[in-house]
Amino acid sequence: MQEMKDSSRGPSLNLTELLSRVDNDRELLRDLLSIFKEDFPRHQQALREAIATQDAKRVTVVSHTLKGMLSNLAISRAAAAAGHLEQLARDDATASFPEAFAAFENEVQGLLPEMETYIVEVES
Repeated sequence: MQEMKDSSRGPSLNLTELLSRVDNDRELLRDLLSIFKEDFPRHQQALREAIATQDAKRVTVVSHTLKGMLSNLAISRAAAAAGHLEQLARDDATASFPEAFAAFENEVQGLLPEMETYIVEVES
């Protein structure tokens, strides 16, 4: 299996680290990726809505959730972008939301197809 390392855009899942975290249990990894693939769009939409309404409390909660989800799957840059949004929301820096959300969106662009690729690879 190959690790995604395109630092120019999109998420970069560290597959080696992730396999290590699950003791090379490919079935568990497949299940985790499938759950993420199912849950992520709902959280992303909730964050999009919270950003649009400048709801700092909601941005804090949702970005924290996303940060944890992404960190658990070794998607570090996207997790950091979610963490940045969380900190902005805690600081009530709503004017900075659009730029930070755009950076987050850039990091997660292509995430779901990438997850699908890894699910197929893990099943092989």
